[in-house]
Amino acid sequence: MEETQIALVQDSFKKVAPITAQAAEIFYARLFEIAPNVKPYFTGDIDEQGMKLMTTLGVVVNGLRDLDKIVPVAEQLAIKHVEYGVKAEDYEPVGAALLYTLKTGLGDDFDAETEAAWTTAYTTLAGVMTSAAYKTAAE
Repeated sequence: MEETQIALVQDSFKKVAPITAQAAEIFYARLFEIAPNVKPYFTGDIDEQGMKLMTTLGVVVNGLRDLDKIVPVAEQLAIKHVEYGVKAEDYEPVGAALLYTLKTGLGDDFDAETEAAWTTAYTTLAGVMTSAAYKTAAE
């Protein structure tokens, strides 16, 4: 990722911090709307899951300049998700729900350039995660 993209992702995520719980609610509502097949993956308290999601997302966003540390953690997380039944194709609606959440939560602050930066970040991370998870699952 380019430095300007990293800055856009990090700056916009800082604006989400005050609405973390609401952002998590928006995310899961949208995800279950566009991909109801993933709902069975979530058996615990969805509010708690939402806080885990936002915390993990914050770690990843803050680590975009140090991918050597973030990538192995993301790979292990992806491998763990396979145990829950997550499939490679589930990453697409997750990305769509994430972008929807950011657009809804940030409004006019989520401009085309910021959306493109987030799309690049998510696509890159999802690629790393699916490569790790489904290479391991195939072995």
